[in-house]
Amino acid sequence: MKAVRFRLGIDIDGTVTCPTALVPYLQKSFRKDLCYEDITAYDLGVVLNKTPEEMYDWFIANQEEIYINSPIAEGAAPILREWAKQHELYYISARYDYLGDITEQWFTSHDIPFHHIELTGSHDKIEAARRLNVDFFLEDKLDNAIDINQTLNIPVILFDTPYNQSELPNEVYRVKSWQEVNAVLKRYIK
Repeated sequence: MKAVRFRLGIDIDGTVTCPTALVPYLQKSFRKDLCYEDITAYDLGVVLNKTPEEMYDWFIANQEEIYINSPIAEGAAPILREWAKQHELYYISARYDYLGDITEQWFTSHDIPFHHIELTGSHDKIEAARRLNVDFFLEDKLDNAIDINQTLNIPVILFDTPYNQSELPNEVYRVKSWQEVNAVLKRYIK
């Protein structure tokens, strides 16, 4: 029997990269005592009591350093390397397109395979996922996960974080590790 080949849509930040990657930068700039568990909203301005403009300016000033130095999520590398033998890995990120070289260099330096990297410059990934015809999506942003699932009628794996707690639709699967991601995908394939 021939193996099923999926085209997997995979967010980068908070999924392939460790979701705690921002914390040291936020501590340095805003609050030394800030912990990952304190980030209970995706909108960091809400967490830090800062305006959207302040957070945008901070992020633009720090994004390249953050993206270059983000550690890979625990357990992601071996699973992604294994998946690349059977599936197509399409990374779809809200990063701006001018960060393409930095993004590809990060993947190369961590020996993470990819078939395509799409930088949307927006958290709205639905059109990219539709155009790229992905069969399954991996995400850490709650509203993205639900919107992708409901609009495209595809299963979504949501990485568990303090900022994405909520009830989920049936085809959105909350996971705590890359090992769980792999198990969900294997169950879905069967």
